[in-house]
Amino acid sequence: MRFSALIVAMLILATPARAQSALGASGAEGEPFRRQEWRVPSSDAATPAHALLFRPPGDGPFRLALIAHASTQNVLRRAQMPQPEYRALAAFLVARGFAVLVPERLGHGATGGRYVEDQGGCDEANYARSGRATAEEIARALEFLREQDFVRKDGAVVLGHSAGGWGTLALANADPKTVGAIIAFAPGRGGHANDFPNQVCAPHTLTSAAGEFGKAARVPITWVVAANDSYFAPAFSRQLADAFRSSGGKIDFRALPAVGSEGHWMIETEAGVKATSAELERALKSPKPLVAKKP
Repeated sequence: MRFSALIVAMLILATPARAQSALGASGAEGEPFRRQEWRVPSSDAATPAHALLFRPPGDGPFRLALIAHASTQNVLRRAQMPQPEYRALAAFLVARGFAVLVPERLGHGATGGRYVEDQGGCDEANYARSGRATAEEIARALEFLREQDFVRKDGAVVLGHSAGGWGTLALANADPKTVGAIIAFAPGRGGHANDFPNQVCAPHTLTSAAGEFGKAARVPITWVVAANDSYFAPAFSRQLADAFRSSGGKIDFRALPAVGSEGHWMIETEAGVKATSAELERALKSPKPLVAKKP
């Protein structure tokens, strides 16, 4: 019995080590854009997150762009979620010299594991907690890629979509030398409350959480929403952005014309990327180097 218990204990203790050793590239490069499967850290050491990496030709070092995907409170939909790819957006970024990482977060698709971003029920939603949990998952993947030889240590850009965008608002407290810019596409949580368009769970709580994130924000955010977004309409999105800004956050708010049949998903499409290309170009410009003040 003692021997069996010892073996079990050793297996349990070895699991995180095996998981960590599995981090990095997990397959050969392919098309398009040197597409390659990776495993990156999550907040659960035993559960590496699945990810896709795209790169320009050459050895780099490249600026890093990380795309944070949307989410859902529906357990079945999360489990069945295909690997996020954002191919049109990744192509846009690679063409401008970025290495692009699209990590799948805990509780989604093939990565699985515990859903750490749970906001709770509609009436008692804790949006601040869920946003910070998303930000932590993004930060772990970001830091791991910054350790790679082909990635620059500075000037990373984080692009977030929907719940992923909400997490980037919490991530705005990062060091501006590390994260140079954040682009949030229709950021928020609780949209389509009870599956009804233009309904948001506990909207005042969401607005309050946006203000809370703004207090600690250090990285400028470009906030983009389409006119036909039925999850977070431009008028409501502007309220969220104003709450973030009034607490100290720096926001460049952009409301675009309607894109496709549902503007909330515009950034997943080629037409959506084209529609927001001017906003992307503006936000992706290399940050100006810091100039030391004269004594």
